[in-house]
Amino acid sequence: MTVAVREARPEDVAEMHAMIVELAVFEQAPDEVIATEENLMQALFGGTSVSEEFEQHESWGASPHADTPSGHPAVYAHVIDDPDRDGKLAGMAIWFLNYSTWQGRHGVYLEDLYVRPQFRGQGFGKALMSTLAQVCVDNNYTRFQWWVLNWNTPAIEVYRRLGAEPMDEWTVYRMSGEPLGTLGSPDPR
Repeated sequence: MTVAVREARPEDVAEMHAMIVELAVFEQAPDEVIATEENLMQALFGGTSVSEEFEQHESWGASPHADTPSGHPAVYAHVIDDPDRDGKLAGMAIWFLNYSTWQGRHGVYLEDLYVRPQFRGQGFGKALMSTLAQVCVDNNYTRFQWWVLNWNTPAIEVYRRLGAEPMDEWTVYRMSGEPLGTLGSPDPR
């Protein structure tokens, strides 16, 4: 079977959102998904939703924009159609650009890769990864990176077979919620 990866389109957003929820369940964090289809639509396509709520939101005006400093979308996605069901998706990769100050070049950061269980082991994930690697090659980006949960050994094995190496010497830090709000306030204490 040939696996065809394509860029996501606005009509894919509902299915992509469903897969985000499925991924959160798999990662044992279903209550942490607060993103909506509208959030995803705005991030990927600058808010080109045709929903009534979107059309009536006065702050978006006549030209909807993404929630970025430039107003342009900064998140991208590729999908694979479900070969058995019209309009359904088998998998997706959501990604954005990062930047290496040492190399002076962009790279691709894979935020989420998800293949529905019935399609795993058939090359769908590898096809998505290969597509993003091709984005790097085509644009002279110098790296392709992502995080993986330590307990997700099937994914880790796949990534190692593809030639990826863990960055064990780095520790990931995250700030959100109240600490982020405090540090981002005009008078951080």
